Amino acid sequence: MSGLTIGEIAARTGLAVSAIRFYEEHGIVHPVRNDGGHRRYGRHDIRRLSFVMAAQKLGFPLADIAQHLAHLPVHKAPSKADWTRISKVFRHDIDARIAALERLRDTLDGCIGCGCLSLQACKLYNPDDVKAAEGPGPRNLVG
Repeated sequence: MSGLTIGEIAARTGLAVSAIRFYEEHGIVHPVRNDGGHRRYGRHDIRRLSFVMAAQKLGFPLADIAQHLAHLPVHKAPSKADWTRISKVFRHDIDARIAALERLRDTLDGCIGCGCLSLQACKLYNPDDVKAAEGPGPRNLVG
């Protein structure tokens, strides 16, 4: 049986062996076992693991990444069309995060770090003074 060992996959991806096993447990890679019970990976697994590493660096949770990969062929390299389809979803999420960060940046100067004592001026945590309806005093402080 051919295929790459877990050590070879680790060397190619820069991941620890334990990380590769972790990703296997989450359905990211699906090695086959040889007669001796050792894992053997395909070259396509390098691409899958590299994609996961890139997506995680962009802040996507592993559960979301695994869900996308679950719809792809298991024992062959995903096609350009597969990656394009996934990247459109990721692009939408990234655009939403950028918009949220821009709103945060644009309203940050109105924040005084108060824990939202029901102040009308706090646009970050108390827009339109909605906390006033909950009663007096701080509403967002953990106590």
